[in-house]
Amino acid sequence: MYDITIIGAAIIDILASPISREKLTARSYPAKCITMAPGGDGANEATTLAHLGKRVNLITKLGDDLTGKMLLNHFQENGVSLEDAVIEKGLDTGINIVLVDQEAERSFITNKNGSLRRLGLSDISFDSLSKSKIVCFASIFVSPLFDTPAMAALFKAAKERGCTLCADMTRCKNGETLPDIQEAIQYLDYLFPNYEEAKAVSGKDNPDDIADAFLECGVSCMVIKLGSKGCLIKTKEKRLEIPAYPNTKCIDTTGAGDNFVAGFLYALSEEMSLEDCGRFANMTASIAVESVGACTGVRSLNQVMERFRAS
Repeated sequence: MYDITIIGAAIIDILASPISREKLTARSYPAKCITMAPGGDGANEATTLAHLGKRVNLITKLGDDLTGKMLLNHFQENGVSLEDAVIEKGLDTGINIVLVDQEAERSFITNKNGSLRRLGLSDISFDSLSKSKIVCFASIFVSPLFDTPAMAALFKAAKERGCTLCADMTRCKNGETLPDIQEAIQYLDYLFPNYEEAKAVSGKDNPDDIADAFLECGVSCMVIKLGSKGCLIKTKEKRLEIPAYPNTKCIDTTGAGDNFVAGFLYALSEEMSLEDCGRFANMTASIAVESVGACTGVRSLNQVMERFRAS
């Protein structure tokens, strides 16, 4: 029924750019740009995949408030299905305030009681996993309700239904290490952490050593996002270093990793080679960071294919 199922958060980002942290003590701060856009790992991946032409089912959790209604309208307009999403009465749909500095790096102010961290195992019907060949959990460590046993139960259910199982990752919140999450990640076909996230969990510094540590825990393919250096893809049989697109005009890195994952998932669903999956992911991320907002830059497949073919 769908090409890809995404499981993760959907919120609204309010972005201000550029912001100098040293000057934030002023009573009034004249930012060059203040805008509002959808955000959250699940929303970013799902929206970009829909813009690339994929049929996407997003499993997320929203409140029945104004913010939730804005997101429902966004997904409807962009062709993202929410048939298995949860709308909870009385829940505050997540809003992030995103401060983007002169180097395009971000700081976040989040609502700890909002929907961002409220998605749990009980919100997901395992039958919904059978609707797609590819399932991506975005992201490990976002919701405290998805501890290792909960993730393991979800991941096992996806594999039992024949899905190709992927996961993104954010920074660990409580000093988790690889042994703490091995019960869950052993089911993963692809894992997409960035370097700092993977370093924190593995306790290693070298990207190859980091990848090897995850592979030893059962992950089939490690895809480590290296920012302006591109990515490292590693399995037990293969090692690929894929350089980033060289002419990127970066103005906002919000959602860059999520767009990378969306690009990789697109290529994976098209049965591209592992190298081309990495190349396509890099091209997708390069376009995303050239616009303010997490999922506003990539608007069509042709946009990405131009850079993919040129590279």
